[in-house]
Amino acid sequence: MARLVDDETGTEHYDLRGLKCPLPVLKTKKRMAPLAGGTRIWVETTDPLAVVDIPHFCSEFGHRLLETQTVDGGHRFLIEKTG
Repeated sequence: MARLVDDETGTEHYDLRGLKCPLPVLKTKKRMAPLAGGTRIWVETTDPLAVVDIPHFCSEFGHRLLETQTVDGGHRFLIEKTG
């Protein structure tokens, strides 16, 4: 189950570890829909296809992929919502 956690910078972390394609992208899309433009969110996933799917999602919907990190067992993506 995804959980939201705020860190000391106030950037939201969306934990999608354990979910398989296409759920990480679908849940990220749903979570970002109500956010204001300029909001940043970290998305963490263990799905190996996320390194392809998340950048494609950002490109398709015009969001900015600011950073990608390899972490133990998966990846983290810092996404900024546009619009």
